[in-house]
Amino acid sequence: MKKVIIIGGGFAGISAINRLRRFKNFVDITLIDRKDDFNFLPMLPDIIGRGIHPEFLAFKLDDYCMKVGIKFIKDEIVKVDLENNIISSRENSYPYDYLIVSSGSETNFYGNEAARKYSFKLDSTADAEAILNKLDQFNIFLIVGGGYTGIEIATNLRRYFSSRKNNKRIVIIERAPSILGPLPEWMKQYVNNNLKNLKIGVLTNVTLEKIEADGVALSNKDEFNKAMLIWAAGVKTSDFVFDLNKEKTPQGRLKVDEFLRITKNCFVVGDANTFSYKEKPLRMAVQFSIFQGDLAAINIIKSIKGLKLVAYKPIDLGYVIPMANNVSCGIILGINFHGLIATVLHYFMCIYRSQGFKNRLGIITGLLKGGAK
Repeated sequence: MKKVIIIGGGFAGISAINRLRRFKNFVDITLIDRKDDFNFLPMLPDIIGRGIHPEFLAFKLDDYCMKVGIKFIKDEIVKVDLENNIISSRENSYPYDYLIVSSGSETNFYGNEAARKYSFKLDSTADAEAILNKLDQFNIFLIVGGGYTGIEIATNLRRYFSSRKNNKRIVIIERAPSILGPLPEWMKQYVNNNLKNLKIGVLTNVTLEKIEADGVALSNKDEFNKAMLIWAAGVKTSDFVFDLNKEKTPQGRLKVDEFLRITKNCFVVGDANTFSYKEKPLRMAVQFSIFQGDLAAINIIKSIKGLKLVAYKPIDLGYVIPMANNVSCGIILGINFHGLIATVLHYFMCIYRSQGFKNRLGIITGLLKGGAK
């Protein structure tokens, strides 16, 4: 029986497990994660704005693994030895026959220790609760990063304060010339108009010059005292992925072959990899993580059986930029959507992809109670 280790219990890792567990006569499966919980990342901002309870956006990995009959180890991997088929934490080593690296991504502070120390991030339900518990202590909110996450956070903050008749100042800080990077111009304009209507400020071509416990100074000479700083300026892979001597992006995402491998028995999926499609790298997205985790599991079984592997062919269903006042926008199956219908499509997919009846019901109930305002 072959030993398969999966590093990371996010969307890609869980998808791989759901496929591999059907073949327990072929494989001994172990999931290793430094965290206790799976977190439903696409809806973390909704904990703030829509009052979705965190318990419906997470589940215990050890409970899940026990339910499906595989082993779970809580440990933080710090090294992967691809030549000797061993992964290591600071105290333990784990040999494998096949490895799936599905460790996802985490907030990238770009070596800015002041940002790490004094800002909030949004990588987990615990992070969302930490922000929520401190909101009433600040009057100004600075969101660093004008991508998907920054915009979601900003609009959810506005929803939170509007429901309390409190018009606190919210500002998005983006170092690039515009928000939303390479996305279509119509979408940027649509989002900018909505942010303006919500009285959310947007500062572009601006960076942080100084970050201290009691204040922030920007490159445009603006200064903010006693502001909550929320960091959404980008992500990177885990350190052990960065340390691998393989071709990767500046974010640390590993370049994989057509079968999602970096060696014959090491598959890298989800945010931890970069895969070129139509001469462009795929963006980080839940849909790609789920499909890649499943395919990696399929190819492991085929490899064990000596069968031809299946090449990865991405199916891009599209994406939505959800904004908390329901004025969302996106491209689904090549069609432009905006307004309430885009919001509905986003939450439909979130409910569909969530784990378990209890979590789905909790999300639906939360949206019905707080989502129609």
